[in-house]
Amino acid sequence: MSIEDLRQAHPGLFLLSPDEPSSLEDAMRRVGLLAADESVRHCSRAGEGNMNCTVRVKTDNRSFILKQSRPWVEKYPSLAAPWDRVCREREFYGLVRGVEGVADRMPAVLHFDAGARCMALEDLGEDGDYTDLFRGATLDAKELETVATFLGRLHRMAWDETGYRHENREMRALNHAHVFEIPFRADNGLDLEAVSTGLAVAGARVHQDVGLAKLAADLGREVYLADGPTLLHGDFFPGSLVRTSRGPFVIDPEFGFHGRAEFDVGVWLGHLVLAGQPEVLVDAWRPAYRGPAGFVDELALRLAGIEIVRRLIGYAQLPLGCTPRGRIRRLEVGIGLMQSPTWSTLREGLVDLRSREEQPC
Repeated sequence: MSIEDLRQAHPGLFLLSPDEPSSLEDAMRRVGLLAADESVRHCSRAGEGNMNCTVRVKTDNRSFILKQSRPWVEKYPSLAAPWDRVCREREFYGLVRGVEGVADRMPAVLHFDAGARCMALEDLGEDGDYTDLFRGATLDAKELETVATFLGRLHRMAWDETGYRHENREMRALNHAHVFEIPFRADNGLDLEAVSTGLAVAGARVHQDVGLAKLAADLGREVYLADGPTLLHGDFFPGSLVRTSRGPFVIDPEFGFHGRAEFDVGVWLGHLVLAGQPEVLVDAWRPAYRGPAGFVDELALRLAGIEIVRRLIGYAQLPLGCTPRGRIRRLEVGIGLMQSPTWSTLREGLVDLRSREEQPC
């Protein structure tokens, strides 16, 4: 579906665009988001906007972010996606409201319009996200501690066993396919050689290993799709962190659900490898993150391996600054973690990556 198709199918639906500030101002004024004497001065895209359309709005005296979900992935309009995902994100913000160390590390919700699938959020500033870690930047120890503390507090939130569960099934179905299935299929339609020289040959090792595919499928079914006791962010990687003068803040919980804490941690640890971060950060992570009772390190490390593999030979590509050989070495670390999920495998993989890196990543 194109944006014109959406306009025709839903006459009168507000469609967010930084190129139409006057209609944007009119829409915000109608819902009371703007004061009577407040005018929009500037609109621009806010970040990459992989899943959604995100716009920074500057008025006479303030700035905020508008975010709208459409029935497709914003970066890849040919890929369908749950239209109501911003509604699920709004529910997540409601669940963590008032939780110390969690809500105060996320932007405040200023306004929500369920019909337009649009939400206004506090603007955390223009310093950008942490995806520069993939291009040579390094996370410092204090930033890592902040991230670990946030995730630990989120995962230790208490829940009534008979109460509400944030299921978010449509988003989980979408993510499940791209994490646990598509990257492990040779016929997934992705031209790996066009992504990076030599990656097709390296990826064939994964595609030809039925054991790896079965392991991913089993974890996808038994861990990711199964409900669990812990509220997860669901997409906890450097692109979901924003730099501020107060340290990293967390955004984009649209993939959040009640599941196993090991998934969030696994995704995060996988990105330490993808970003080629110093092995000392693994040493710092272990005492800094306090997970819920019953947390299984081995499971988190296997999931870290899957995240590495899927980011390298799946559709969710990252802006990696490493050489083609660096990508292949990261893939080897991911495979190693799937097969031998230990802290030493993770640490030694980072040591090896950094010692042999032809170009920082």
